[in-house]
Amino acid sequence: MVKLLVSTEVDETVRIAYAYGLAVKLLPTRSTEERVMTLRHLGLGDCQRLAEDFVKPYHHDYLAMYSSVLGGVVTHPFLMTIPVDDHMVHRGDGIFEAFKCVDGNIYNLRGHLERLGRSSRGVYLQLPATPEQITNLVVGTIRIAGARDCVIRLFVSRGPGGFTTNPYECPSSQLYIVVCRPSVPPEVQYKRGVAIKSSNIPIKKSFFANIKSCNYLPNVLMKKEAVDAGVQYAVSIDENGFLGEGSTENIGLVTQNLVLKFPRFSRILKGTTVTRAAELASYLAEQGELKQVIFEDLTLNEAYTAAEIMLFGTTFDILPAVEFDGHPIGSGSPGRVYQLMHQLLERDIRSNPDLHTKVFEDA
Repeated sequence: MVKLLVSTEVDETVRIAYAYGLAVKLLPTRSTEERVMTLRHLGLGDCQRLAEDFVKPYHHDYLAMYSSVLGGVVTHPFLMTIPVDDHMVHRGDGIFEAFKCVDGNIYNLRGHLERLGRSSRGVYLQLPATPEQITNLVVGTIRIAGARDCVIRLFVSRGPGGFTTNPYECPSSQLYIVVCRPSVPPEVQYKRGVAIKSSNIPIKKSFFANIKSCNYLPNVLMKKEAVDAGVQYAVSIDENGFLGEGSTENIGLVTQNLVLKFPRFSRILKGTTVTRAAELASYLAEQGELKQVIFEDLTLNEAYTAAEIMLFGTTFDILPAVEFDGHPIGSGSPGRVYQLMHQLLERDIRSNPDLHTKVFEDA
């Protein structure tokens, strides 16, 4: 037992707080301003009890995790851990990808692994396995999770080895694969659209913007900014007033003369969904639904006066934005190009064998 004197204003009642099974007792003393906090020294023998007390309601969505540190797959949330001295934990020194499995098929895994490779080269982080080996590990983890529909988050870390910023103290990189239940927006957002705002969080420099690293503090602050403002998403703006990206989303707009425009990838991450959406949009141009599909710098005024605005992301695919900084977009309702793009993406995700990695034999 370790006892510490702490100053507090609580009453004389003995209180016990449980945080992941760790009991912290506040014991009354002679002074109303002092309490003794007793810390229990926990060992391996306590793990079973801790595991039983650990599970929280949100853990229901965590289905399975592969860890190269453990050398296998675990399904109990208590075991879904990363060593605290892994540089991904205390320095953000790691890279990741998020993709999904729909009806037993992983969508565009090749595209995500190619981007993972670019990120790894950008930060001089050697992948701990080949793309083929990673594919097999992903498929195997999903099978153990038993989920035909799920989201997969794949992390490659610099690895455990110490607490400095020196990457060379880590003997080897590590791989973690987490399979979760899908989390999608409510149906009303697809039908009526979402509201977005321009962000005040500084945009990333090109070098860091094009690496999908685990240092996502700017993205976190952007999401907080959106939630605090009562809108669904925030979009970064660069020093020249050009549109960037959302916290985890890409943006595109349709002009009044039916040109589909996306921001250039110089200051934003090259999203796999928006890249595929741009390819599919070429069919709409061939059919006369669009005049052109281009990537260029886009101003806020172009966004405010656009006929349509769309957001693109792995988890939700595509969403219509009907309000930007309080300005109604187009008619204020999801437009025709959004409807057509939604159909094309949905069909591609479910029915394009060239972009499918089969997980289950009957998929």
